[in-house]
Amino acid sequence: MNTNKILIAGLIGWVVALLCGFLAYDLLLGDFFSANTGSATGVLRADDEMEWIPMLLGHLTWGLFFALVFGRWANISTFVTGAKAGAVLGFLVVCSFDLINYGSTNIMNLTGVIADIVVMTLISTIVGGVVAWFLGRGNAK
Repeated sequence: MNTNKILIAGLIGWVVALLCGFLAYDLLLGDFFSANTGSATGVLRADDEMEWIPMLLGHLTWGLFFALVFGRWANISTFVTGAKAGAVLGFLVVCSFDLINYGSTNIMNLTGVIADIVVMTLISTIVGGVVAWFLGRGNAK
């Protein structure tokens, strides 16, 4: 698949991931996640202390991850197949990350870990669907 199309799909995935993350983690569930931190103190940054460059780059790599996997190797190009693949990949990646962190740190309690896995799986479903939809635009049926 065309490299430019993959890059644009990754940028679209970046925007979708950033918006969904802000909506879920800040507006809808910010208080919930604050209440479900582990015993570590000073871990969560206040909104005015947010490090935006790493935050933006993290969401960008998430969008590019789906765009590269779907466009270069998996040939996923419909919203439904992208959503399914996004859910599976998102679940596996975040489950691995969160469970290792839970086992080795005091950043989140188990309730927070389970909720984070669910939220990130949902976000990954949406990002995967949108990225695949864009990759499939203009393809002959």
